[in-house]
Amino acid sequence: MSATPHITVLLKEAVEALAIKPAGIYVDGTFGRGGHSRAVLAQLGPEGRLIAFDRDPVAVAAGREIKDPRFELVHAPFSDFAEALAERGVEKVDGVLLDLGVSSPQLDEAERGMSFRFDAPLDMRMDTTRGLTAAEWLAEAPVADITRVLREYGEERFAYEIAKAIAVARTGGAVATTGQLAALVEKTVRTREPGQHPATRTFQALRICVNQELEELSLVLPQVVAALAPGGRLVVISFHSLEDRIVKRFMRDASRPPQLPARLPVRAADLPKPKLALVGKPVWPSDDEVAANPRSRSAVMRIAERTED
Repeated sequence: MSATPHITVLLKEAVEALAIKPAGIYVDGTFGRGGHSRAVLAQLGPEGRLIAFDRDPVAVAAGREIKDPRFELVHAPFSDFAEALAERGVEKVDGVLLDLGVSSPQLDEAERGMSFRFDAPLDMRMDTTRGLTAAEWLAEAPVADITRVLREYGEERFAYEIAKAIAVARTGGAVATTGQLAALVEKTVRTREPGQHPATRTFQALRICVNQELEELSLVLPQVVAALAPGGRLVVISFHSLEDRIVKRFMRDASRPPQLPARLPVRAADLPKPKLALVGKPVWPSDDEVAANPRSRSAVMRIAERTED
């Protein structure tokens, strides 16, 4: 059972950013527990349509509670975006919302193995029906690969030391539980930011690696832009700097004309138009939202709109 109910972050702001058209077609790329989806459905008319994605079987089961002919939930990662839409005969959509990261139930359900607060099998998969668990990956990964993952995905300055400690520990048996891993990291990392558990960055890095979160994000963004109808909105909520950096750069690059070599004899009017236009400034949760839901404190939302072809 979840110790903390899932609270949808930036709920009102995200749905407003989509600028819902009653007869439009929308995509919720990360259903979670359906907070954003339900809010979108509340604004759609009888002809509207909402397609949601989630790779977590528990989230998919929760989505079955929504009995609405305008709604469909696809059990797949959002990198399957274009394929899934094509299978449903959908060529263009009016808005896409991506609420990235991990949900409260995934963190609070011990058996998911995503938190060092519980001693449980070291799983970390969002989709528990496929792929390697974190324990399985750690059992085989070379020290160099573990070091790279901890450094790149966790920004862990003791990445090499932790990787070496894991390699030594696994010679006596697999690092198979969250408790084992947290204790190993705590013993290896002698200093840490005040108030932060020594294993925080390691757990984040392994979760991102196991679920290929950054690769998934990089794959879906171009698919979304290709599917957006003119005036359609892309709304992305990120929870850490690695995600936000990808989103920020993608939106920035897609909102600029192509960068051509200097002195190339091409008039500005003849350049292809940018595919996106940035909408407003980044949005952060209010002080009231952070007070009510501390897990929202790191969220940032960015919005872009598809331009005319």
